[in-house]
Amino acid sequence: MFRLLKSHLLTFSLGLSLLAVYLAFRLPNLTLQPIFADEAIYIRWAQIMKSEPSLRFLPLSDGKTPLFMWMMMPLFKIFDDPLFAGRFLSALAGVGTLSGVFILGWKFFNKSVGILSALFVAVTPYIVFFDRMALVDSMLAAFSVWSLLLALLLIRYQRIDLSLFLGYLLGGAMITKTPGFFNILVLPMTLITFNWFAKNRQLKLLKQFGLWIISVATAMGIYNILRLGPGFVNLNSRNQDYIFSPERLLSNPLDPFIPHLNDILDWFPKLLTFPLSILLLISIFWVFYKRNLTAITILVWALIPLIIQMLLLKTFTARYILFSMPPLLIVSAFALIDMVATYKNKIKWFLPIFLGLFLSFAIMINSNFLFSPEKANLSKGERTGYFEDWTAGYGLKEIAQYLIDQSQKGLVVVGTEGSFGTLPDGLQIYLEKHAHTVPAGNQVIVMGGTATISAQLLEATKDHPTYFVANKSRFNKTLPYLELVKEYPKFKGPNSEQDAILLFKLNPQTKSNQ
Repeated sequence: MFRLLKSHLLTFSLGLSLLAVYLAFRLPNLTLQPIFADEAIYIRWAQIMKSEPSLRFLPLSDGKTPLFMWMMMPLFKIFDDPLFAGRFLSALAGVGTLSGVFILGWKFFNKSVGILSALFVAVTPYIVFFDRMALVDSMLAAFSVWSLLLALLLIRYQRIDLSLFLGYLLGGAMITKTPGFFNILVLPMTLITFNWFAKNRQLKLLKQFGLWIISVATAMGIYNILRLGPGFVNLNSRNQDYIFSPERLLSNPLDPFIPHLNDILDWFPKLLTFPLSILLLISIFWVFYKRNLTAITILVWALIPLIIQMLLLKTFTARYILFSMPPLLIVSAFALIDMVATYKNKIKWFLPIFLGLFLSFAIMINSNFLFSPEKANLSKGERTGYFEDWTAGYGLKEIAQYLIDQSQKGLVVVGTEGSFGTLPDGLQIYLEKHAHTVPAGNQVIVMGGTATISAQLLEATKDHPTYFVANKSRFNKTLPYLELVKEYPKFKGPNSEQDAILLFKLNPQTKSNQ
């Protein structure tokens, strides 16, 4: 063991350095960015699932798979801030992506490709941004890149243990998020690297199919664990919310594809950085020019799910294709190293210049994510959703603490203008302990609802201090019994009015203020 470590001391040191760089871009100010609606939902689900064992499959009720929430549950015992716990889990999952691209690049190309691939994952803003959010996509990306690694190893070595491990990874991806099924869809593409000129190739090909059957059967066995939950039938219930109907696609097949292509052309320069976007485009042509079958396989593994989603999805956001990014970064790293090696006498200066440009862009963009998210140069749709619209939650931790302080005098009731998402879930995650585990007279009771103040909430004002939390853009009423306690402004968009989270106190109704 010591001899092995000594022989790879430089590589080990570089690996630790890359991990340090990775963590330096993930952990600082992890809760600075406002909580997003899906983050609030996932964290709230995890809290409920931890508290009530009979609800361990709760995400199935909304057509979601539960592995991310299962993995989050133990972290609530370690971290007091539930948002930090959820985002830390994503950062931890990203370590899996980092190690996966490093090993894959080193094993199937060379050490330089592995190191550069890991560097790209560590500092590329596209990966950094979503690794800092409590969303399932970082975990899906980790499972997907390791599935790719095991799939390539299985083609090369044809061992049953690799087949089983591949099945575990495929299954893990599928119960993280349903697009994990794409990994099974693209699995046959690894035949590109199969040795078609080997002796007994028919027998080896038959063996390969047998090993795939074992992998897929193992994955489906893991996926069918979800049948233990009463909501398994709901997994496909929301397909119509996300996917165009076959009739629509046949009548106008390029309608979703072209707009989604424009989205990608907007995202990549801003999130991959302009230098890396250009390199990626060149890399696609380079791998075919060099006819490197492994690089082509990795590229196809990334592009097939990407293109299918561009053709089918109604709503297309950058995080939906996050799991395609690590393979594309590996291809980019391979192409850059290979081009420099091929033309080393002519472009030996290219590698340091490219890395200098890329790192300059990446550090500038990431510094905004870490310290000034309001300055982040995201596309309009991404910025609106994560920073400006009703889906972005501001001041919820502070509001929760204010309500907890008020509850020291007696039970407090708070209503919200939402029933699912940022409100009330973003508020409830901070009030979990004070809704159940404190004495009954000191609880904070949350009532979700519509964008109106319910009669039930008004009735509560007669007996308890009562509050109401709303988005300014969705609740602009002036009522005599409403007293504004605090306003938490959101980031302002260039062409939109500034929204805010509002905390009101509801005073008891009298004849004079009805």
